[in-house]
Amino acid sequence: MEKIKKLRKLFKGNKIDGYIISKNDEFFGSYTSKEKDRLNYISNFSGSYGFALILKNINYLFVDGRYTLQAKAESGNFFKIKMIPKDLPKYIIKNKIYKIGYDPRLFTSKILFNLFEKSNCKLIPITTNLIDKIRNTKQHTNIKKFYSLPDKSVGYSFQKKIKKVVGEIKKSGADLQFISSCENSAWLLNIRGEDSLYSPIPHCYILLERNYNVNFFCDLKKISPILKRKYKKINFIDIKSVNFFLSSIKNKKILIDAKTCSKFFESIISKNNKIIGNYDSIYDHKSIKTQNEINNIKKAHIYDGAALTKYLFWIKNNFLKKKITEIGAEKKLLNLRKKNKNFKFASFPTISGTGPNGAIIHYKATQKTNRKLEKGDLYLVDSGGQYSYGTTDVTRTLSLKNTKREIKNIFTRVLKGHIAVASFQIKKNTNGGNIDKEARKYLKQINLDYPHGTGHGVGYFLNVHEGPQAISKNNKVRLEKGTVISNEPGFYKENKFGIRIENLIYVKKKMNKKIFDNLTMVPIDKDLIEISLLNKNEKDWINKYHKRVLMNLRKFMNKKEATQLKQACSAI
Repeated sequence: MEKIKKLRKLFKGNKIDGYIISKNDEFFGSYTSKEKDRLNYISNFSGSYGFALILKNINYLFVDGRYTLQAKAESGNFFKIKMIPKDLPKYIIKNKIYKIGYDPRLFTSKILFNLFEKSNCKLIPITTNLIDKIRNTKQHTNIKKFYSLPDKSVGYSFQKKIKKVVGEIKKSGADLQFISSCENSAWLLNIRGEDSLYSPIPHCYILLERNYNVNFFCDLKKISPILKRKYKKINFIDIKSVNFFLSSIKNKKILIDAKTCSKFFESIISKNNKIIGNYDSIYDHKSIKTQNEINNIKKAHIYDGAALTKYLFWIKNNFLKKKITEIGAEKKLLNLRKKNKNFKFASFPTISGTGPNGAIIHYKATQKTNRKLEKGDLYLVDSGGQYSYGTTDVTRTLSLKNTKREIKNIFTRVLKGHIAVASFQIKKNTNGGNIDKEARKYLKQINLDYPHGTGHGVGYFLNVHEGPQAISKNNKVRLEKGTVISNEPGFYKENKFGIRIENLIYVKKKMNKKIFDNLTMVPIDKDLIEISLLNKNEKDWINKYHKRVLMNLRKFMNKKEATQLKQACSAI
């Protein structure tokens, strides 16, 4: 591969034996623009998470369980595919004494430690990115303005939020907090932007002082006079000055964020100051939605559910009559969502996969892979929307007149796991790790499982993947009232089919007990349910859920759709 040869030619001049390439850009967001997606450039891998290690005579691509099939297909000719967290550089090259180059703006100390701890490798920071040296990419200039959310949309004014975070800075004994996470800055000031694909993120940094002084670093062209007037006490500073500004701070106690404060910034800050903490408490505050936010999220899910349900009916009614492809279906869904004036854009790339493509967990249809929806297959659609009052994420698996008992058996076991999560009795210290076991229980009875977590946290008109809470084996974060999380067990048979059922749920209090309540309002395909595998409580859960779906969606349906909705939501 010519690109890799060019990269290796730079090793000698930089006195390195290898180079590590991240997926993320300097803002550590969930989605990276094409011009900053260096991993895709060097490896062809298009998934949202992973990294590559190029050595003098071998290339490794590291991905998690969601992407193993995709990575093999896209990059397997030139890279050895390794699975995170089982395989990491520290295990693969632990006995080698290599000098590994990296871009310090794209890695944190925490990431580097996790990848290389106890290995004999020496890590060499190289501030000019070597991938940028071998490619000619025109940087896209985006000057779309930032905007503020109304207080009634979020529940708390930015002044109240600043007061809360400053209180914690004082409590820790720090003088300043460097907020390097764009999503946390967005939450703190109730500001949104258009700097990221699929998330209304403003690219920025904040330096918050214990005297309530706020230094906001961004591209100043994105700050309108209206915004300046609203945030008149905030110092707006050109983002190009952030290095100089941080270098000028001396003898202070500073809090940083281990997740998003790059090695580059950490080195500047620690040179003349003392870092006394590396956790940003905004993650915790942001994960607990206000009642205003929950009410708005519910509204977003009803509108979104109406669009998706109309779409699922369209698929069922038409796949035998006309040629519907994965890409054509995806476009149809986007057009249905766009009919709502509060819909902004998709919250992540739509997964529209039929037959064997459904088994690729984060599949993205291309002209090369685009399949027609055929009788006898399953069709899996995982999609979501960003609305001006909420973020949605939902997966449904449809039967395209599939009659295989094996598939109905597996689908029903996935559904039983889904119901087990939704019905879980949340205790005082319940965390995602406790719940994850329940989701897998019924699949494990027949020696099956799935290679991803059962649920991720979701933001409020922010990132569709947002922690710190998650339903996964190792997540120990307590689930609090107001927490929004996905519930998405599944099963994937390579080259055959994929099944996933995903709703967003949130923690609410009822009679002094914490319970999950559904946000997603979309029918579950009863054609795939093996009713004999369900107990009475599970049947009751499905019937109650479908009753709510019917009640919330019927007003959006035309006459034909209303009949279909009634049938889709009828009791089993």
